[in-house]
Amino acid sequence: MSEVPKSGSYRDWLVAFFATLMCVACILWNIEAPTRLGFAILKQQYMAFQLGLALTIAYLRYNARGEAKDHVGWLDAAFALIAFAVLMYAAYDFSWLLKEQAYRPWQITVIGAVVTIAVMEGVRRRAGWMLFGIVGAFLIYALFADKVPGDLIGKALTPVRLVQYVGFDPSAVFSTPLAVGTIIVLLFVFFGQLLFAAGGGTFFTDLAMAATGRTRGGSAKISVVGSALFGSISGSAVSNVVTTGVVTIPLMKRGGYTGRDAGAIEAVASTGGQLTPPIMGAAAFLMAEFLDISYMTVAAAALVPAILYYISVFIQVDLIAGRDNISQSDDEPLSVKEVLREGWHFALPFGILLGALFWWRFDPEDSALLASIAIVLVGFLRGYRGERLTLKTLGNVFTETGTSMVDLILVVASAGFVIGILNITGLGFALTLLLVNSIGANVVLLLLVSAFICTILGMGMPTSGVYVLLAALVAPSLVQAGIEPIAAHMFILYFGMMSMITPPVALAAFAAATITKEGPLITGLTAMRIGWAAYIIPFVFVATPALLMNGTWGDIILATVLAGIGICAICAAMVGFIRSKLTIPVRLLLGVFGALALPFGFFSETHYFHIPAAVGAVILTVVLLVFDRRKDRKAAAA
Repeated sequence: MSEVPKSGSYRDWLVAFFATLMCVACILWNIEAPTRLGFAILKQQYMAFQLGLALTIAYLRYNARGEAKDHVGWLDAAFALIAFAVLMYAAYDFSWLLKEQAYRPWQITVIGAVVTIAVMEGVRRRAGWMLFGIVGAFLIYALFADKVPGDLIGKALTPVRLVQYVGFDPSAVFSTPLAVGTIIVLLFVFFGQLLFAAGGGTFFTDLAMAATGRTRGGSAKISVVGSALFGSISGSAVSNVVTTGVVTIPLMKRGGYTGRDAGAIEAVASTGGQLTPPIMGAAAFLMAEFLDISYMTVAAAALVPAILYYISVFIQVDLIAGRDNISQSDDEPLSVKEVLREGWHFALPFGILLGALFWWRFDPEDSALLASIAIVLVGFLRGYRGERLTLKTLGNVFTETGTSMVDLILVVASAGFVIGILNITGLGFALTLLLVNSIGANVVLLLLVSAFICTILGMGMPTSGVYVLLAALVAPSLVQAGIEPIAAHMFILYFGMMSMITPPVALAAFAAATITKEGPLITGLTAMRIGWAAYIIPFVFVATPALLMNGTWGDIILATVLAGIGICAICAAMVGFIRSKLTIPVRLLLGVFGALALPFGFFSETHYFHIPAAVGAVILTVVLLVFDRRKDRKAAAA
């Protein structure tokens, strides 16, 4: 392809300008600047403006293979210009277009065609063939829905009607996913970028090192704690792996962990960040909108399962260290007191964020904006180990936020296509009916099939895209079967994210394998073993809603304790070590106790069965510890 002469410098300037404009527009929208200035602007106008900027950046910055490029080809320049012009017009005249939509003017056809083609090609470049293929299949279905046999028959659309609907209608591309991405998630990404520019990423790593580096297997515990802290803010499992993994994986290997264990631990720990409040890879905000509940309810529901997830990982890395004689980290870490003395100021923006979300009950976007202001204030006044905000770094934050949002905006826009097609063709209802009728009243079988579908559909896709698609395709069937809506949505999120560590397309595990230089497949399989609890926890909280903070405090505490004991017992059985190596019969017994302690089934009906198993696991563990201690004393005396 021929190239535009001297496009590099112009391109870089344009990308930086448009990316900064995305952030500025988001901030102005959230402080209601248009309304305060006397302008009545529809939400869809704002979304069209942001989608136009994102598409323009995508075609200016990335080539047909989805890679960053130095120069802009003529074809990509034309794509960028057309997408920008058409969506800026849509943003300007959306109100009139909406009034005339019933008459289907040619302007809507042009807008719809450009948006559909530009978004699909952008998704292919940036999100990969998996998402492109899934969305493409739905678009093709919409054209031939009336010819599909059986229960999946639907209302077919002409090509013109299809692009008019999916590329323009407020129930399709300009619907909830794009609104959440451009209004809420963008501000939280801005908050995260500000935090890292002010030294927050280094602070998290140092805090993890200080807290766990001096303990057995400290190098792996640094990875678990650091990735949990970093991942709950970063919103991307793969980016978490490549950011923290370059530090923690060599540290683990030097400490004595095998390369495959080191890569797997980092992949599992980083994936868990997508399931941990406050951001959860943007899924928390999308879930709140889909279920029409508060963000606080979603974050509270996610808390206990996330804690159980990280307990399982933490216990395993500790026991592996004991079994393989891995000592504390070789590096001499700072003390917790020293880290907090230098980085105490990071508590202020986090305190404001949590206070605004959970105490003052502000909207998530307002909370993120207040916390961002707090970071700017403390970041200019105080640095951390040589890192602090300056005017230059602040400008870079605006640019980095905008460019990092491009992929997410493309993904949620394409997810809007799917939602629109499900609605207009009737496929959404047909899929729910088909899944429920084919499996019948067996909820466990329905959950197993849904878990398999979620893991397959989630392969190779970012968190937000995974959740939106599964919320539209799978969650309604679970709710129809009588499962609590929030439990159903948390279930699909967990198994959608498990695709990150489940071969053959285990993106987080494969990213870690590039650092460890181990085989991607063996790293993925090891990650599945270390992350085993994530495949079990969703079934437990569906059967026991108390784990999602749905019930009395007594039910919640007892369910959490039972689940915690069960997970710890199974971890010990799998590793084969507590204070010393366990024999096969003891491992089997401990594993059975742990499995029986997990509160499968509705809490009020089954807790009499689970409590004795949990007590048995505790007693067996105590007996093993006492026996090993006596054996050590005898050996010392001899």
